[in-house]
Amino acid sequence: MQVQDIMTTNVVSIEASALVSEAIDKMKKKGVHALIVKPKGQEKAYGIITEADITYKVIAQANDPKGLTVGDIMTKPCIAVKSDMSVRNVARLFANNHIHRTPVINKELVGIISVSDILQHGQWWTD
Repeated sequence: MQVQDIMTTNVVSIEASALVSEAIDKMKKKGVHALIVKPKGQEKAYGIITEADITYKVIAQANDPKGLTVGDIMTKPCIAVKSDMSVRNVARLFANNHIHRTPVINKELVGIISVSDILQHGQWWTD
C-alpha cells in the first residue's frame, strides 16, 4: 500500500506570518491537529505547526499566542514524503524520527499522512 492510498488530500495550510492565535482558531474550526506552513518566495521547504508545538512552545512557556507568529514556533523544514512511498516505510520514518504526521509533496503539496491514517488502514502490513 502506498501513501496516496490512505493520505488526506484536504490539507489545511497557513502562512508563516500568521499569528499562533490564528493557527489555533484555524485548527479548531477545521478540526485538525496540524497545519502545513506554505513556503514563502524562493523557499521550497514546507513547515508544519502541530498541537504539540503550541502546547510545548507557547502554553508551557506562558507565551502569548497573539505575540508569536507561526514561523516562530513551527518545525521547518519538516520531513516530507512522496505519494508513491510505501506506508511501511512511512511508519518506519515516523518511528525513527518521533513524528506523527508529515506533508505529502510531489513538487507541490498534495496531501498529509498521519499515524491515525496508517492505523485506520490496518492492512498495509500485509503488502
